[in-house]
Amino acid sequence: MKKVFVVYATDNVGTVVLEPISVGDRVSCNGERSDLEVIALADIAYGHKIALMDIAEGDTVLKYGLSIGSANCDIKAGEHVHAHNVESNRGRGDLADRAAVAAE
Repeated sequence: MKKVFVVYATDNVGTVVLEPISVGDRVSCNGERSDLEVIALADIAYGHKIALMDIAEGDTVLKYGLSIGSANCDIKAGEHVHAHNVESNRGRGDLADRAAVAAE
């Protein structure tokens, strides 16, 4: 069984750190989440993320206990999580501008 690393129990994604994952691999977790197991629905490269549970469109994607963005579509447990299905909120000056306007 392949393993992914999960830093915080609240994370809904795990990071591929030991070896790449192939479609159909059974994947479990090391770290704070050891209670989850998923079947990979895609090939996932080293350093990339896998969804540990279903994430609905608009939901926050959590890695390292922090938001790394919002799902821009429904993401099924076992899917590759990357720029194609997550809108990042890191370094987003436009989001900061929107928040400032909303606060006025």
